[in-house]
Amino acid sequence: METMTNLAKKYRQTLFFFVILFSAAQSFAQKPADTKLEKMPAGLETDYALSALPPQLRPGATVYLLDPSKGYYIGRKGSNGFITFVMRTAWEWAEFRNDVITAISYDAEGARTIFPVYEDAAAMRASGKFTALQVRNIIIDRIKKGIYKAPARPGISYMLAPVMRTYTAKPDQHDVMTMHMPHYMFYAPYLTNADIGNIPDGQADGPFLVNPEAMFLGKTKAPYGYIIVPEGEKERAKIVADNKVLLKRLADYRPFMKN
Repeated sequence: METMTNLAKKYRQTLFFFVILFSAAQSFAQKPADTKLEKMPAGLETDYALSALPPQLRPGATVYLLDPSKGYYIGRKGSNGFITFVMRTAWEWAEFRNDVITAISYDAEGARTIFPVYEDAAAMRASGKFTALQVRNIIIDRIKKGIYKAPARPGISYMLAPVMRTYTAKPDQHDVMTMHMPHYMFYAPYLTNADIGNIPDGQADGPFLVNPEAMFLGKTKAPYGYIIVPEGEKERAKIVADNKVLLKRLADYRPFMKN
């Protein structure tokens, strides 16, 4: 039986951003995708977004849904300060695809400081007035000008959904993959792996830090770093098992969501 530490080490060796647990049959996932987004069924999008949160936080969370022609809107107003949504545009990669689908949640501080970046990226994409590269350049410029700010206090982003489909490396590489990787992300603005003692550059055992926009801003100037703590093997297996119905619905919706 593998320990969480051993699993985490494998994750870092395979990916920069997320864990890969996949079969060779998934090789088609690396092919370029279409750029047009279609509206996800609201019930499925809501359930998938909520799966990012632990069960006790789901009833009181605000759910944002995506209208590809306008951007995000509140699908369900919550009361506990947590928000959750399905990310469809990973702006750091400067690429519009229709096969990036990842459920993300934030606490109140992340909702205030980090979600607006995703919100604006989605709105710019929806407008049809910007290229993906322009979206990235605008966001980087706004970060430099202090329009987008780092979290002002420690906080957490839960990413406990049973499956995600996203990029597998730094923003200069464009492969995406479907994977099972529930994990916790703790805000770590301006930090590096060296700052948390994970050297060389996140390859040691234990938590590790990711920050894609550091490629454009510099390692100590990027406000949206996260310390990543993956779920343990048993917990991950339970999340996957408990969400069999959701996983089937996602796979039926888009076959590339099957892992």
